[in-house]
Amino acid sequence: MTDLTNAAPGAAISPGLPEDQRRLIELDDDIAKIRTQIATADLARQRGSRSIDPDWFHRARTALRHLSRERAELLAKGNGRRRREKLKDTLIGVLRERHDPEAWDSILAEVRSRIEREDM
Repeated sequence: MTDLTNAAPGAAISPGLPEDQRRLIELDDDIAKIRTQIATADLARQRGSRSIDPDWFHRARTALRHLSRERAELLAKGNGRRRREKLKDTLIGVLRERHDPEAWDSILAEVRSRIEREDM
């Protein structure tokens, strides 16, 4: 059977992505690798050339289950972030509607100033 630890090195993931998104990409790749290995083993079994090692199959399915669980947890965590970003976007929209362009430019200048001070 295919050794689950002998996977090809992962493709380069853009360094600009947030860590959660990078991990989701890695998880999707790992899940796809395991599914491909299981499918390949099943095709070999159907051809009659060899049977599937039950211990290997159990390890593969267990790994798949754990990776899928971690993926689901990351996605659930991301939903909270999306809600927060939506709240911020809506808040900005409401505040922008309530201020004239000059006042809005003044607010943006203050925000940029604070960001620059925090980044130092």
